[in-house]
Amino acid sequence: KRRCARMSSSHIKRLMMPRSWPLPRKTTVWVQKPDPCGHSIENCMPMGIILRDVIGVAHNRREAKKILHSRKIMVDGRIETALGRGVGLMDVLTVGENNYRCILDMNGKLRYRPISSKEASSKTCRVMGKTTISGGKTQLHLHDGRNIIFDSNPEYKSGDSVVISLPEQEIISHHKFEEGALSYLTGGSHIGETATVRSHEIKRSSKDNEVSFDDFGTIADYVFIIGDKKDIPLEVNE
Repeated sequence: KRRCARMSSSHIKRLMMPRSWPLPRKTTVWVQKPDPCGHSIENCMPMGIILRDVIGVAHNRREAKKILHSRKIMVDGRIETALGRGVGLMDVLTVGENNYRCILDMNGKLRYRPISSKEASSKTCRVMGKTTISGGKTQLHLHDGRNIIFDSNPEYKSGDSVVISLPEQEIISHHKFEEGALSYLTGGSHIGETATVRSHEIKRSSKDNEVSFDDFGTIADYVFIIGDKKDIPLEVNE
């Protein structure tokens, strides 16, 4: 019973794992759960599973641990050694000389697509909100749990996106959530697609804000503003 209790704290049953994980459900009983991080469990996978079952550089958990201890694995430009480290939406995973970006494909599955070294030097983050903290400073909250502090109130608004340099984490570009902006959809029936925003309706109630495109609409929570279609490596690079 004690062993099961310890396993359940760091593992979940495969039948209960998020649908976004591209793993078979009926091979083993348990699957590793990502450590708490800025991403939701639906939008990230633990490092051990990525190395073994997704990218395939390790044959088993022991090999994955050995690779991590070589200190050649980085997430967003910083060395990671934890098997349970969650790598989520738009994160940059570096394995030796190879770089990957985590995205959601058109089937709603998490994919780790190869990208170039230049693309791996930056990352697009969605602005989730901002708050005023002590000293009159403003703290910007990003979708991956990252917080950036400013001495004054910046122009960034909820729903906007910022491009940050890696690993410095400095903002180098800003994409506004406005009419004509290019968006990447992270939920709904059009998940994984890119579309141009035509209008944005703010609800004065508990209902979700709505965004309209050329042929369909969705809620604002599913809209991730990007600068260019190339920011999302939807196809596997040859």
